[in-house]
Amino acid sequence: MANALIILAAGQGTRMNSDLPKVLHQVGRAPLVAHALAAGRALEPERIIAVTGHGADLVEKAVAQWAPDAQSVRQAEQLGTGHAVAQALPLLEGFDGRVIVLYGDTPFIRPETLDALAASDAAVAVLGFVAADPGRYGRLIAQGPALERIVEYKDASESERGIRLCNSGVIACDAVLLTELVQGLGNDNAAGEYYLTDIVGAARARGLSAEVVTCDEAETLGINTRAELARAEALFQTRQRNDALENGVSMADPDSVYFALDTYLGRDVTVGPNVVFGTGVTVESGASIEAFCHLEGCHISRGATIGPFARLRPGAELAEDVHVGNFVEVKNATLAEGVKVGHLTYLGDAEIGARTNIGAGTITCNYDGVFKHRTVIGEDAFIGSSTMLVAPVTIGARALTGSGSVITKNVPDDALSVARGQQVNKPGLARKLMTMLREEKARRAAAKSEKKG
Repeated sequence: MANALIILAAGQGTRMNSDLPKVLHQVGRAPLVAHALAAGRALEPERIIAVTGHGADLVEKAVAQWAPDAQSVRQAEQLGTGHAVAQALPLLEGFDGRVIVLYGDTPFIRPETLDALAASDAAVAVLGFVAADPGRYGRLIAQGPALERIVEYKDASESERGIRLCNSGVIACDAVLLTELVQGLGNDNAAGEYYLTDIVGAARARGLSAEVVTCDEAETLGINTRAELARAEALFQTRQRNDALENGVSMADPDSVYFALDTYLGRDVTVGPNVVFGTGVTVESGASIEAFCHLEGCHISRGATIGPFARLRPGAELAEDVHVGNFVEVKNATLAEGVKVGHLTYLGDAEIGARTNIGAGTITCNYDGVFKHRTVIGEDAFIGSSTMLVAPVTIGARALTGSGSVITKNVPDDALSVARGQQVNKPGLARKLMTMLREEKARRAAAKSEKKG
């Protein structure tokens, strides 16, 4: 059966004490709503609908970034989860499949759990969990897997509040039936809201089945406060580290390595201590990331070695067996197979040919204050230490630049280019200058002491 997703992302999240919509606070370098979208995508949904409200423009921008095929609809007034789902129903017109309702502030539901929920034969399936401390969660009134009704905490009796089987809020229901049940919702409750959970009672009243699909409590963790956000980050990082180790990645100190939501590491990748992965990083099998590296928006091919203390920024594309050493920064640059950039170098907006060696202190001067310009270096070139490459400029294949050169013009293939100011030696002048400076320093110290006296 085909699936569709509705992501509820309209809430303000007042307990976050933030101007930012709650679902845009980040875990693993990605907004909370991106985690919900990533989990839901495992179902290969035909339609994805995000219901936005507070900060709708920002939320819709984030949804479009992480799920370009998603649609968004706004909930002008926050009148409950049932009311939110009702806003999405017009976008489901003509869809005859299973609808899964997720929450933009619940980032840890596993794809396997959503598979089980979507596969339920019940008319309505609800994701539940056994809570260590049920608190103010809604309670699931069930006989085994058969669900009778859901009671919100505000409306629950004392005996019902003693039940530990709790409602995550995540629901699966056939699209046609969901439309009928949501349209029949009322708001006669303590909060005066339209509860999506009331569709369970409505379905049972029609003689239809309802079922509880259970998962681990950790999967249902919702984020409502900064403290919960910090705990969610810790949980996310623990999961990512464990997954990486299980998938064949070696880490000397896993607790010091930080991942993003979309980090991909191949088998036999080695990661040193204190490495940070930003979004958009792919590291192919057999590559090595040494200690204290920061990577974002880059692709590292098989056999490459990075760091220590290297920074790869968006657009860095490293081919096989590239070496990027300590205190090297690469941004929007392509390094072909076998390129070596040992240390203390900046390569921005550049294309480096295979087997080229970049000496220490080399800088591609790519920005003129308004525009970015590109540097192209051919294969098997040798760039001497402390070379300034003033873009736009092209260095030919097998060319060589002398150390300390400022290169402003193209260098042909096989040529040596030296561009330095003429050295002039002035005998004895250094001693005279130092004597003058020391005398001036003594004069200033005496004047300061006299002033204090």
